[in-house]
Amino acid sequence: MDIRKKVFVDEQNVPAEIEIDNDEDKCTYFVLYSNQQAAATARFQTTSDNGIHIQRVAVLKPFRHQHLGSDLLKYIFNYARKHNFNYIVLGAQDHAQAFYTQLGFEVVGEQYQEAGILHHDMKLSL
Repeated sequence: MDIRKKVFVDEQNVPAEIEIDNDEDKCTYFVLYSNQQAAATARFQTTSDNGIHIQRVAVLKPFRHQHLGSDLLKYIFNYARKHNFNYIVLGAQDHAQAFYTQLGFEVVGEQYQEAGILHHDMKLSL
């Protein structure tokens, strides 16, 4: 939660009451460490049709541009394949859309605003 607070609440000014939601207990969480320090995190929920919905992808500022975000997501992709999920969806902040496109995601749907930040839903078939 500390990574999410620093990235979403402190940096992006997302209200804390929005960042912590009713889905906290329903998610599977991943944390990537660098030099024994938590550096990146993401969570996911399963969908009703054998997919996963990745949420709250965050990398602490000192660890950005070191491929940790892509390493974390690739680990989740492998986890999803190993557990026979069919696809992955996520709501990408528009400024990060190119990052997700490089990982194989495609935009699916119209732009929307969440917590004052523009997003597009994106999907990766496994």
